[in-house]
Amino acid sequence: MKQHDSTPDRGLEFLGLRVHRTVFPLAVALIVLAVIAALLDPVGFNAHVARLRGGILQHFDSFIMIMGNLFVVLCVVLALSPLGRVRLGGPQATPQFGFVSWFSMLFAAGMGVGLLYWGVAEPVAAYTGWPDTPLNVAPRTPAAAHAAMGSALFHWGLHPWAVYLVTALVVGYFAYNKGLPFAMSSALSPLIGRRHAGPIGQGVDIFTVVLTTFGLATSLGLGAMQSAAGMHLVLGTPDGLVMQGLFIAAVCLTAGYSVWTGIEVGILRLSNLNMALAILLLAFCAVGMGIGAYLTGLLVALVDYARLILPLSDWRLRPDTDWYHAWTVYYWAWWCSWGPLVGVFIARVSRGRTIRQMVGVVMVAPAAFAALWFTAFGGGAINQVIAGKGPLTGGVQDVNMAIFQFLGQLPLSAITSLLVVLLLVIFTVTSVDSGALVADNLASNGRTDTPRPQRVLWVFLIGLVATTLLVLGGDAGLKGLQSATIVMALPYLALMAVLIPGFIKALLQDHRR
Repeated sequence: MKQHDSTPDRGLEFLGLRVHRTVFPLAVALIVLAVIAALLDPVGFNAHVARLRGGILQHFDSFIMIMGNLFVVLCVVLALSPLGRVRLGGPQATPQFGFVSWFSMLFAAGMGVGLLYWGVAEPVAAYTGWPDTPLNVAPRTPAAAHAAMGSALFHWGLHPWAVYLVTALVVGYFAYNKGLPFAMSSALSPLIGRRHAGPIGQGVDIFTVVLTTFGLATSLGLGAMQSAAGMHLVLGTPDGLVMQGLFIAAVCLTAGYSVWTGIEVGILRLSNLNMALAILLLAFCAVGMGIGAYLTGLLVALVDYARLILPLSDWRLRPDTDWYHAWTVYYWAWWCSWGPLVGVFIARVSRGRTIRQMVGVVMVAPAAFAALWFTAFGGGAINQVIAGKGPLTGGVQDVNMAIFQFLGQLPLSAITSLLVVLLLVIFTVTSVDSGALVADNLASNGRTDTPRPQRVLWVFLIGLVATTLLVLGGDAGLKGLQSATIVMALPYLALMAVLIPGFIKALLQDHRR
């Protein structure tokens, strides 16, 4: 990739690695120190970070919500304006990947595991009132069913993908159109000029590397816990550290192969396989509901989303204080903590796409798929609760088990449950391999041509963090790291509040020229 002339070479080569001489060692040191702190006193660390997280979600809720809304509005305005014609890489750039593969990769990196984890649990929790209901409707009523589906689509629809998309546009524009390193720090150039390669920019890249690693390690650990619980239910295997460790090992070995072969081979093929299996599972559940009932439920869910998006976006008048902080604000912070990971990866695979195309495919299309998914799983699970059928009737007792309990009331439950476990593995792999590439890029001065062993190193660093916390720190250690990741979402939002004006300024200057 072309490097900007004003960007000094900060590379360091040793043991076959090509890394940034400051970002790489400091990022790794901070990761190690945080893990040690979590292991010295897992319960205490978890409690301390949870208090900090609670304070941020309580006192900065308005800022978090305003920024989430701003991301959506900015994406819509860019798509509708003449700036929507701007193409990443310049007017002559052509897309590297076809539409289906492009969508599959960005979706698998963005939230595939989350849909398996919360696709059943969140709507049922909202309907039954755990810990509250959206907008304070009475639980287990028709109004609660509408609120549950509308709020689920609100949390998994346009807003999270707008967070990812803005990050992708900012990084991709300065890398592909300005020839700067493929790093978050490059977006500082309109504001501080050549100093973006200095200590300030290095601090930004260190922060994003640490945030990316923590977010992936947390998701890897949670995926291991859910997979072990599902295997225990279906096959009777032990639900403990052994199965969780096997899950992490399988993910890291597969992800290591994937990043070794690169985006064009490993990541592309796994993402396409992932999408095909997810659609197969979705189709099974939709047919199980009855096509007519499914389509009716989909239409109703979309209407609920459209009807509730403004009331749920209003941070001033939300009456559901508990639900608002425990779910909406928490989700917004969680999406922001994944912003660098998913956003930078989307930028990597989106060269040759216009801003208008990216808004349509990166923001709107995944929101549409989320509607399809939640109608089949969340809507189907609520129907089971209403009918008094299955363990979900008593509400969500274990988030790890929710999707397996739902499938257990359908035909071929053993097969579909095993398919969920397989999807958990592959979705986690596609998150880890794409995140490892992002961390590698950010820690090597924006290089996209780093040695293969260096990419694999990040995969196993992520796996080592997750395994260490699970084995030595248990659930408390993993939850502590998750809380720390949420805490880091606040400075990320502050960073984006600084980067967005510079991005708009650069876009307008190029447009006028």
